Amino acid sequence: MHHTLPFYGRFRHKFLKLYIFSAKLTLIPLLGRLVRWVANSYGRNRHGGYFITLGEAERMIDVSNSVALGPCGCRQVFHNCDRPIMTEIVVGAGREIYSKMGKKGFRQVSKEEAKEVMRQCHGSGMMHTVMQCQGLFYALCSCCSCCCVPTRLKKNYGVEYAITKRKNIVADFEKQCW
Repeated sequence: MHHTLPFYGRFRHKFLKLYIFSAKLTLIPLLGRLVRWVANSYGRNRHGGYFITLGEAERMIDVSNSVALGPCGCRQVFHNCDRPIMTEIVVGAGREIYSKMGKKGFRQVSKEEAKEVMRQCHGSGMMHTVMQCQGLFYALCSCCSCCCVPTRLKKNYGVEYAITKRKNIVADFEKQCW
């Protein structure tokens, strides 16, 4: 397991604020191109997300050894709307790290409960994503476009690799054998 994920997990609220602050620099001529290049490189090679369907999310939950439910960091930090906050499902590396850290607000749930949360979010118009850090998938999240940091980075600041679509994502997820 890579050391970056525990560091991110410990300070994720600060990272989310930093990502948005840094993204605003993309609006400054010349400097913006450099910031966007760095952010895209980071998203492509270090820490980014992928859009997934409800069906893909449910299959990922099914193959995970255990799942925990907690608050979506983006929604907790930015509160841009009144949709539910308890929508982040940590899996695999994320589940291990968050339990070792004693991450507040997360609790182990059954796979069926996790899938029901995803279905409710889907019904309320939220989008689904899976996050990865240096190749390790660690969280499934349901968020809205007004709070989701990766979506805002892409849509508002041109950081295309903050969140993308990936073919065969469930197969890649399954290879990590959780």
